[in-house]
Amino acid sequence: MRAEKGRAVGSEVRFRSVDLARSAGVSTQQIRNYEESGVLPPASRTESGYRVFEEVHRQALLAFRALLKGYGPVTATPVMRRVHGGDVPGALALVDAAHAALHEERVALRAADEALRALAGAGPVASSRPALRIGEVAALLGVRTSALRVWEAAGLLTPRRERGTGYRLFDPADVRDARLVHTLRSSHYLFDRIRPVLDGLRREGSSEALRVALVARGEALTARTRAMLEGAGALHSYLGLVAAGDSARNPAEGSAGDPAGGSDRGSDRSSAGGRTGVPTRGHTGSPAGDSAGD
Repeated sequence: MRAEKGRAVGSEVRFRSVDLARSAGVSTQQIRNYEESGVLPPASRTESGYRVFEEVHRQALLAFRALLKGYGPVTATPVMRRVHGGDVPGALALVDAAHAALHEERVALRAADEALRALAGAGPVASSRPALRIGEVAALLGVRTSALRVWEAAGLLTPRRERGTGYRLFDPADVRDARLVHTLRSSHYLFDRIRPVLDGLRREGSSEALRVALVARGEALTARTRAMLEGAGALHSYLGLVAAGDSARNPAEGSAGDPAGGSDRGSDRSSAGGRTGVPTRGHTGSPAGDSAGD
């Protein structure tokens, strides 16, 4: 017989796959996929093979769905898998890496903003000639010609060559790019941080268009930060539930002479998904009912 929705069994509330799915607005197939992939802890089974979930599964689902909003599936999925595999430090390392990557995006955004401010404060190229040679650009910016050659070799500048002589010719857009590179290098930005700024400027076509794009990007980063904070909070709450379950299962931490916390630990984890805490994977049970809409 299927478990009824929210039916209390002893001190526990049991859920069917459909109950869990409705609580998160997902399909029952997604719930099955989550359980099979380790995003949810393993569920116990009825004699007919239907999955039976408990409160720990509901909390795991809520934590995962919150993580998805800020971190995306590439990070959220292995985070939950590591938690359920007993590797909480590894899960938190993935969270740290995601925050570090977001910080790098903010640094790049700040670099682009500084570059645009420098452009806005600079006057037009004072020259009646259609293009400038490398020595003229170097004098205009106050740098050595060797610096311009290094920037070109790094792919930051792409001046055209004069026919016949092969001399570098810097059009106004090239002078603008050189000015950007000089400004950012003076602020100790590395080439890898400067290149995206130039690519964005060339792609958008103007400094104003790039500024609009940067504002939108900044707003997106802020929204993502808030979502990550929400996801991290949900994960923190879930880890507290997991830790409480572990303590309840092993109050003496194996003080009875068994370093694993008691000879019946394995059966406790596989019996009903664990009354508290997170059961380990590898539970047994009849596969019947997997495709019967549980």
